[in-house]
Amino acid sequence: MKTFILLHGSYHGAWNWHKVVPFLQNKGHRAISIDMPAHGIDRNKIHSVSLDDYVNKTIQAMKEIEGKVILLAHSRNGIVISRVAEKCPEKIEKLIYLASYLVPNGKSMIDYALLDRNSLVIQNTIPKVSIKLATLLIKNYTGYKKFLIDLFLPKKFRTHQLSPHIFREALYHDCPPEITELANVLLTPEPNLGGFEKLKLTKERYGSIPKIYIECLQDRAVTLYIQRKMQKDSPCDRVFQIDSSHSPFFSKPEELSGILNEIATM
Repeated sequence: MKTFILLHGSYHGAWNWHKVVPFLQNKGHRAISIDMPAHGIDRNKIHSVSLDDYVNKTIQAMKEIEGKVILLAHSRNGIVISRVAEKCPEKIEKLIYLASYLVPNGKSMIDYALLDRNSLVIQNTIPKVSIKLATLLIKNYTGYKKFLIDLFLPKKFRTHQLSPHIFREALYHDCPPEITELANVLLTPEPNLGGFEKLKLTKERYGSIPKIYIECLQDRAVTLYIQRKMQKDSPCDRVFQIDSSHSPFFSKPEELSGILNEIATM
């Protein structure tokens, strides 16, 4: 039996694993899905939540489990499991990136997101992504300037949300219609600042853990182009593919769970 900790991506919450968890349990594994800060039922500090808040919540979940865990992250929160791996490599058996941001040392999630020009998410945020502002933040979000940005950046630039008209096309085009209805009720705004943090990762800690990437071949949110560019920049030990949208946990939960079971037995 293996223990999986499942991290959702932008806008979502622990609820997005509700179809996968039973499949993993039927395979004899333990599966724990958690809400990241300011997501799901945890709506605290939405304008000030940091990447460290995400990392600390994940580490706390790991500390409550005896032995090592398999960390899986979807989409944006690949940056979270990378940071967690740098801090606590001794608690992690494997890292799994599901159509996820696999970012090397010295780079931020936004560095890659801005390259994904065909992403329907990047094209349909509220407020619109400002390339000029994002580039300025990437350049300055470090040291004392990071402190000043955290302190003084206006609230309107601290979060964004996905335009509801694009939910299905961007995230769920191969999913049952009721998933879009759930999204209309449950999706939350996304805090921005963590996406600008440059990761500090070492070969001795983060680099010591096996990494697996699961590509979503029909992805319109984190497109296949950017998934493969990230893998080129940060090669993984094994790559799997699933012919799905950005949300195989809704459209193909049994197939996804089969891949996860295979990874667990590697």
